[in-house]
Amino acid sequence: MTDLPESLAQIRDDFLELEQRDRLLLLLEFANELPELPERYSAHPDLLERVVECQSPVYIFVEVSEDRTVHVFATAPKEAPTTRGFASIIAQGLEGLTVDEVLAVPDDFPSSIGLTEAVSPLRIRGMTGLLARVKRQVREKLAA
Repeated sequence: MTDLPESLAQIRDDFLELEQRDRLLLLLEFANELPELPERYSAHPDLLERVVECQSPVYIFVEVSEDRTVHVFATAPKEAPTTRGFASIIAQGLEGLTVDEVLAVPDDFPSSIGLTEAVSPLRIRGMTGLLARVKRQVREKLAA
């Protein structure tokens, strides 16, 4: 998995440099860093898509600007720090990438960050679902 965009490669490397228990602490840091939704989405939650693969209620929306830059917006409850951390990793890791970079991210990226022993397979499936839905929204916006 050497062809990751720099932002995701850095996140992966940061996790892999840590011992297993410290990886969970880093995940909690990401949970605390999930950017707030802009008012245009917080005032209109109906615009967001539910990520049903996640155990907790996670919602996303993707924008593709005219220069083909991707912007990912996500929300997850503070009471679900693992899921919120995953949403934050996806939102921060994909923010500002080009359409081609986002679509080229390997689908198994969530399994590559060293958390498969620390969290349940259902949680990894949720993060994989997040990534898949972002990619689908990007493809839909390109087709429109």
